[in-house]
Amino acid sequence: MLVLKKFAKDKPAVLGAFIVLIVVVVAIFAPLLAPYPGDAAASHLLLRLKPPSAAHPFGTDNLGRDILSRVILGSRGALAIALLVVGTAMLIGVPLGLIAGYSRGWLSETNMRITDVFLAVPQLILALAIAQLMGPSLQSAMLALTLTYWPFFTRIVYAEARRLSASLFIDALQCIGAGTTRILFLHVLPNCISPVIVRATIGMGFTILVAAVLGFLGMGATPPDPDWGLAISESRQYLPEAWWFSTFPGLAIFLTVLGFNLLGDGLRDIVDPRLRRSR
Repeated sequence: MLVLKKFAKDKPAVLGAFIVLIVVVVAIFAPLLAPYPGDAAASHLLLRLKPPSAAHPFGTDNLGRDILSRVILGSRGALAIALLVVGTAMLIGVPLGLIAGYSRGWLSETNMRITDVFLAVPQLILALAIAQLMGPSLQSAMLALTLTYWPFFTRIVYAEARRLSASLFIDALQCIGAGTTRILFLHVLPNCISPVIVRATIGMGFTILVAAVLGFLGMGATPPDPDWGLAISESRQYLPEAWWFSTFPGLAIFLTVLGFNLLGDGLRDIVDPRLRRSR
C-alpha cells in the first residue's frame, strides 16, 4: 500500500502507466477497435492519400488503406516485439549476471569481458549491423535486438549479485550447507529483481523505438505488415502534402515510448529513493 501511495503521488509515472495501459488494451482488442480490420492489408487505389475524414479519421495511405486501422493493428506487433525481445534478453542476461556476480575467477571475468564488448558498441548501431547481416525480416530484427540487449541485464544483476555475495546472510546460508543454486535463485535473485523490472520497463519503450527504426530502414517488418516504422518509411515521398501518412504512426511511436519511459522512471524512483532525494 505504501508503494502504491508513493507511485500515485508521482504524476508523470501515473501518466506513463495510463498510456501503457491504453496501448495494451488497444493491442489486445485491436481487431475489434480497428474500423477496417479485414481491409488493413488490401489496396483501394481509388481511396489513396485521402485526408482525415469521418470515414477515415487518420486518412488513408498510398494504397488507400485506412491508417487508423493500421496504427491500431500495428500496436500488436510493437508490443509483441518488445515483450519477446526484453523477455528473451532477461532469460539470457539475468542468469549470466547471477553466475558472474556470485562466482569468482576466470568464468566471471570472461563473462563480464564479453558483456563489456557488447556494451562498448551503441545498441542501435550493433542492432543495425546484425539485422543487415541476417537480411530484412521481422525475425531478424527481433534476434538483432535480443542479441544487443541482454548485456544490460547482465551488468545490472552482476553488480547486485556481487554486492549481495559479501553479505552476512549469504555467509550464514553457506555455513548451514545451502547449495549454490538455492542461494542464487531463492535468495540473491529476489533481491535483484527490482532494478531488473525497472530496466525491463524502460527497455520496452526503447525496443519499440529501435524496432521502428529498423522498420524505417527496411531491416525490420516487411510490407504489407501494419508496422509503425515501415509506415513512416513509406510516407517520405508524399510529404508534406500527405502529412497525415507519417504523423499518426509517428505519434503512436512517440506516445508509447513516452509512456514506458515515464513508467520506468517512476518505478526507479520507488526502487531507489536516493534518486528522488537527489532531484
